[in-house]
Amino acid sequence: MNTIKKSASYIAFAFIGAVIALTLYSHFNSKDSQTVVMEQKPIQLTSYSQPVSLPQAQLPDLTLAAEKSVSAVVHITTKTKSNAYHFDGGNDIFEYFFGPRGYNRQEPQYSEAAGSGVIISEDGFIVTNNHVVDGAQDISVILNDNRKFSAKVIGHDPNTDIALVKIDAKNLTVLPWGDSEMLKLGEWVLAVGNPFNLTSTVTAGIVSAKSRSIKIMSGQMPIESFIQTDAAVNPGNSGGALVNSRGELVGINTAIASRTGSYSGYSFAIPASIVHKVVEDLRKYGEVQRALLGVSIADIDDKLAKEKRLDRTEGAYVAEVTQEGGAKAAGIKEGDVIVAINATKVNSRAQLQEQVGKHRPGDQVVVTVRRNGAEKVFNVTLKNTKGNTSIVKESLSLLGAEFGEISQKDRDRLNIDQGVQILKITSGKLKNVGVRAGFIITDVNKISVGSVEDIKRIVSQGSDKKPVLIEGVYPDGKWTYYVFDLNE
Repeated sequence: MNTIKKSASYIAFAFIGAVIALTLYSHFNSKDSQTVVMEQKPIQLTSYSQPVSLPQAQLPDLTLAAEKSVSAVVHITTKTKSNAYHFDGGNDIFEYFFGPRGYNRQEPQYSEAAGSGVIISEDGFIVTNNHVVDGAQDISVILNDNRKFSAKVIGHDPNTDIALVKIDAKNLTVLPWGDSEMLKLGEWVLAVGNPFNLTSTVTAGIVSAKSRSIKIMSGQMPIESFIQTDAAVNPGNSGGALVNSRGELVGINTAIASRTGSYSGYSFAIPASIVHKVVEDLRKYGEVQRALLGVSIADIDDKLAKEKRLDRTEGAYVAEVTQEGGAKAAGIKEGDVIVAINATKVNSRAQLQEQVGKHRPGDQVVVTVRRNGAEKVFNVTLKNTKGNTSIVKESLSLLGAEFGEISQKDRDRLNIDQGVQILKITSGKLKNVGVRAGFIITDVNKISVGSVEDIKRIVSQGSDKKPVLIEGVYPDGKWTYYVFDLNE
């Protein structure tokens, strides 16, 4: 009996202990299970929100554009001559004002450089950067199939850093023009060129910004409205192509933003809308026909908006209206804010320059301005740098001469290694100041010249307000100089 009672007591205690243990387990373990669920749920959701195949499916296929581009992008190499001088003597009034003329040239030194270019016609016209070929005495073009040609400069424009060169070839692969104004931020583009002499290199990126001004142009009236991309561009890419996903030329790669001289994430290209117009001018007229609106423009920031009591920071502020310009004749006033050109919105000086830069003197544009809170529309006839609508003649045609090379006999006899000889004098600036046929031009504005292109470049880069100084020697050994004003 006692044994039965003891067994019952053990069973009762065991039951009560089990109940207590289950209660405590349920109480504490329920909190832990909630914590685990809360930690696991976000992890599971995140893992399913980024499937591996999705980003790959969104990338564009750029293989066709790359294949079309590499055959139309060329490698350009240049040699530029620099001369050393030593003075032989002499003492006259000319030397007092302009420096010694009785000098001998030592052996010329050459510097070599390289860049890229884009074929734009089947018969050999190639567009590149002006800084790639500027001042070069020898220019070579290597095609993608390794054929090599000598090239000559047809024309150049320091204001946009564009140059046009020509090789003697036919049936070349051409890169078609694209519409740079249709580019959108985030759109994929290719940079095609020859960085570090690595020919036919293609890199990809997106359009990071448009109408960017970085203040690098060297001309008197620079136009800067760059396309900014993150496609890798390095030294040697200058003059190469910026291409859209359809294989169309939308820009000419020109510069990088870097503290090291190599690519650091940002590159800049001249938009095709500007390049195309400059190239057509150089082919047709030999010189860029610059159209001017006739205003001085300032970008609007918060400070200017408060100072001029503008109700918003949009548009381009008209700081000054020139007396002979088309803007004044149309009715635009100082203090107006230009908000559109031909219905295309402009929000900065760079955007305005890009829109006006597509036109020639005599073209008419529709300018929308905001004045006293209301919008007004004006039809403006663009003018040239001289205040009229006529086509500006290239500098060489104003000189009025035919030029040719110096014979080796004259080089040896006169102890000169370069220069340009005047073969024939016609009506123009040179005849007006007494220059005679046979005169050998050795220097223009104190810069040595070895080709007709050198003369053209130096004269066109000179200031409109400064006279042109040419120095040289006649076949009889007489050294002399002439000074004239190009604009009178």
